Amino acid sequence: MESGGDRMLLEYQTTTPEKVDNINKELTGKNASEVIEWGYKTYGDDLVYACSLGAEGMVLLDLINKVQPGAKVIFLDTDFHFKQTYDLLKKVREFFPDLEIKAVKPELTVKEQAEQHGDKLWETDPDKCCALRKLEPLENELAKHKAWMSGLRREQSPTRKNTQFVNIDNRFNSIKICPLIHWTWDEVWEHIKNNNLPYNILHDQNFPSIGCFHCTSAVLDGQDSRSGRWSGSGKTECGLHK
Repeated sequence: MESGGDRMLLEYQTTTPEKVDNINKELTGKNASEVIEWGYKTYGDDLVYACSLGAEGMVLLDLINKVQPGAKVIFLDTDFHFKQTYDLLKKVREFFPDLEIKAVKPELTVKEQAEQHGDKLWETDPDKCCALRKLEPLENELAKHKAWMSGLRREQSPTRKNTQFVNIDNRFNSIKICPLIHWTWDEVWEHIKNNNLPYNILHDQNFPSIGCFHCTSAVLDGQDSRSGRWSGSGKTECGLHK
């Protein structure tokens, strides 16, 4: 798909908050598929989806596959994912054979990280561990594109309640598109079940948000969906969405 005329208006280096606000006003009332269509019309191959294979990810993969077969998708393989997550990655590739799904690894192997930064860096300095195994690999990938897509939803946590369809991402010097901001957890699962989509079986064990196995635990009733990430540390985000 060719890029649209709005592309130059929404490159990170040249855009302004006012321009992004105007685009969000134009997208008000649009559904997720329409926002995805806008994204690919605007950016074409310069748009990449960074998928964590969570429940929201299954929805977005399905919607993207219907709008833009052959779209580029990256999965950050930290080497510390649950076996269930790696099993799901295989299923997803089989379920969406037209999508170009690339697993991106950190520069350091697990052994090299331990040698350079000590064992269990996720305990001694979790921010550093996230930086090495998630932020830097994503930064390298996003440098190749003008915009990226994410499955953020406003109800996930207080830190995400102000997310817009289109956002200026100062962390990665990019434009971040979030088509699912208005979706509820129930709507995510309704879409998964109605379309018989694969999903991580850990979701059935009170894991609404799933990351690396060292830093992910089940949540209790009444807790927000991010409370199982880095539980007890005060940390709620890896840094991808700050």
